[in-house]
Amino acid sequence: MPKLSRRHPAAIALLLMLGLFVTGTAYSAVAPKDAEASVTSANNVEKGKKLFTANCANCHGANGLGVQDNGPSLAGVGAASVDFQMGTGRMPMAAPDVQAPAGGQVKFSEEEISDIGAYVATLGAGPSVPEAELTDGSKGDPGNGGAIFRVNCAMCHSSAGAGGALTRGKDAPPLAGSSGKHIYEAMETGPQSMPVFNDANLDPEAKRDVIAYIEAQQEAGNPGGNPLGGYGPVPEGLFAWTIGLGLLVGFAVWLGQKSA
Repeated sequence: MPKLSRRHPAAIALLLMLGLFVTGTAYSAVAPKDAEASVTSANNVEKGKKLFTANCANCHGANGLGVQDNGPSLAGVGAASVDFQMGTGRMPMAAPDVQAPAGGQVKFSEEEISDIGAYVATLGAGPSVPEAELTDGSKGDPGNGGAIFRVNCAMCHSSAGAGGALTRGKDAPPLAGSSGKHIYEAMETGPQSMPVFNDANLDPEAKRDVIAYIEAQQEAGNPGGNPLGGYGPVPEGLFAWTIGLGLLVGFAVWLGQKSA
């Protein structure tokens, strides 16, 4: 009759220790990264709150919920709105006005803007800063983007993206020189009088196509000559009637005097 082997008393303890070691090793490979990211995010929010309090609270309130007749609430605008407004120099404004002027001086570094955006994002869910792949116009379809732009954007920005006047002292700014990221963020957040084009209206690929069209317009230049501001047929017709017709009348008068 074969002899039954008995398990050593220390075998169970050894197996438990081995299991704990494997579990601990697997956890240590993942948990520290999550913990580090969490600490970094918390630090960014804290730094952003300090910057916000020092530079933005006068208009938007200490809690970011706005000040009557001064600055709107920022709850729900998201980090994308902060990145657009501050990254294009529109904010902080020197004084309240009907519209934040485009092309102002950027007063904060990218890191500081990111920190303020991280804080504002805690006030309410809103659009985040888009990934670089979504703002790369070289990966978009300018043909499709042109069709989308002419239907949704050209009535304010003109078909060439040259901008145009709106009501009550506002305007749609020219798009030349705008980065793909800021164009995407503008569509996501709807700054000033611009409507919001969220993913339900224009999906991320469609937004990238619009960026591709705007960049293609800038690269094409003006092969037809002087663009006259790029505002379309109105200034072109005015030029033809005033300058062109004036030259013809002057030439006709000169011929009449010469033949007399």
